[in-house]
Amino acid sequence: MRLALLGGGGFRVPLVHADLLADPDGLVDELVLHDLDAERLAAITAVLRQQAGGATRPRLRPTTDLVTALTGADAVFVAIRTGGLAGRAADERIALRHGLLGQETVGPGGICFALRAIPVAVDIARRVAERAPGAWVVNFTNPAGMVTEAMAGVLGDRVIGVCDSPDALCRRVAGALGVDPERAAFDYVGLNHLGWLRAVVVDGRDRLPELLADDAALRSFEEGRLFHPEWLRALGALPNEYLHYYYATRETVERLRATGATRGEFLRAQQEEFYRAARRDPRAALRLWRRARAEREDTYLAEARDAVGAGPRDAADVEAGGYQRIALDLLRALATGRRDTMILDVRNRHGLAGLDRDAVVEVPCLVDAGGARPLAVAPVREHLAALMRAVRAVERDALTAATERDRAAALRAIAGHPLVDSVGAARRVLADYVATFPELADLGEQDGPD
Repeated sequence: MRLALLGGGGFRVPLVHADLLADPDGLVDELVLHDLDAERLAAITAVLRQQAGGATRPRLRPTTDLVTALTGADAVFVAIRTGGLAGRAADERIALRHGLLGQETVGPGGICFALRAIPVAVDIARRVAERAPGAWVVNFTNPAGMVTEAMAGVLGDRVIGVCDSPDALCRRVAGALGVDPERAAFDYVGLNHLGWLRAVVVDGRDRLPELLADDAALRSFEEGRLFHPEWLRALGALPNEYLHYYYATRETVERLRATGATRGEFLRAQQEEFYRAARRDPRAALRLWRRARAEREDTYLAEARDAVGAGPRDAADVEAGGYQRIALDLLRALATGRRDTMILDVRNRHGLAGLDRDAVVEVPCLVDAGGARPLAVAPVREHLAALMRAVRAVERDALTAATERDRAAALRAIAGHPLVDSVGAARRVLADYVATFPELADLGEQDGPD
């Protein structure tokens, strides 16, 4: 199989490559790495060649030409970051400047990211349709739900979104319960970065109630430490870690404003240093990458943990993650027809009442050679459903703004987000984003004073 990875100079690419090296089936025999930045691509290629040791499979083929990357591909992984980490840093910092949550995919920052990423993703989808019409497309690009939906407008159900947060939550919960995650059925429902685990069924019995009743067990894993036990019991469910930004907004904004650097600014500085060092000494690229990666993992969601006093991550929290493993399991099921059940980002169809059929939802899916089909979902409690509907309305406006270059829709998306409490602040944030990013210039207009 020929796998094209768009964003091939990205920092997390070695994780995908490591799983390909460890794959006993040797599913992928050629890995094409595409990136617009030749220097970043060279640095990551050096990491991969050292990581491979003497292994010759998969063959590596770096390129800066998109047509070359896509032509003949059997599968395409899309892991791009329009605007780079400098863009993420601006998304986050501008929101904070106006007293709003500054986060990569949640709130105003996520909307601005979508406004930049969606047009590029749609163009990639059209190129895939032309150059590799039979390829399966796996999207990692954030905001994953909106980007996947936009690409599905071109590719239909041949594009599937992947996020590792739900799978990591399920595995950590299984660990806290002392059960094998492969023996459990997980009832998870939501949108990307807005979901809840509602049941953990083992041998026909839901084990989640006993976990919710045990404070010590809840504090043994990351999500249990992020949310107060009383709140978890009130919900009757375990939230995805990103729900922290909704349930502890005030504390997180205060913490972020008191911190010297946002997460985007930290990662930008860290990765710039890695790429510089790898250019200076390509022979040390793998060692440099491993050191930077360890620091990155240790500080993941640090502002959220600090805001609620959750403490540092432990080994189990880090080990449970891994979008690359999910993506390769998905690819194996699609390529071989081997059936699997996975939590993925797919079009709703009629699975979740109250959401339109084109909404990309994050739910358990049955995967085989025919694609990924959402499984039946039990009715959603009103508290959860109301938040999903509110965020879905924001997504629709953001998609309209991105595809039709509609400023009014962009303003509605920002002002209507549950984490934005002022239309005036929304107008000022949008104006700052338009002034900062040249690709958003067509969303600008002359407004009167607030």
